[in-house]
Order: sequence, then structure tokens, then C-alpha cells
Amino acid sequence: MNLNPLPKIRQFWDDAGRILSISYKPGMNEFKRTLKIVLLGTIALGVVGYIIYLVVEAAINL
Repeated sequence: MNLNPLPKIRQFWDDAGRILSISYKPGMNEFKRTLKIVLLGTIALGVVGYIIYLVVEAAINL
């Protein structure tokens, strides 16, 4: 049983470096598009959650 954590840490460090080497900073248009999609998804989930809350509250108060 190997209790030495250094190989796993080294492997994680190598993997993180590989990911950072192929990543790039998005342009302003791509950032705005992503922001809009995330905001719309968050709002949609909030609306669905609120509707479920209203249905459950109505069912409890019957």
C-alpha cells in the first residue's frame, strides 16, 4: 500500500498545466453570449421552482 501522496499531486499538477496550456480567454462577444445563456437558465430554473412551490402550497392549504 503506497501512502506517498507526491505522485498523485504531481499527476494533478501536470494535468492542470495541460488544461491551462490549451485554454484561452474568451472575447467580449463570447463572454456576453455565455452570460446571457447562464442568466436565462438561472431565471428559468427559478420560475420553475417558484411554480412548484406555489403548487405545493396550494395542495397543502386545500
